[in-house]
Amino acid sequence: MDKAAPPPISPPPPQETALHQDDTTEEDENVKQLGDCSAVYLSLQDCLINSNRDWKSCQKEVQALKACNDMRNNSKKK
Repeated sequence: MDKAAPPPISPPPPQETALHQDDTTEEDENVKQLGDCSAVYLSLQDCLINSNRDWKSCQKEVQALKACNDMRNNSKKK
């Protein structure tokens, strides 16, 4: 009797990574320039990725980024 070949070894499951971990350095620098608004911007990007770029479903994040940007611009004027 022939012995059956052992089942192939499957690769380990992919590890959880942040959605923006693969961004290029240039993009990271652009996000850093947003200062306090960078986290809000990244949450908008996450929403867009998770909703297949459906801007309507990400209006909370859009408005939060707009408000953050308006605060930044007002503080620069002072």
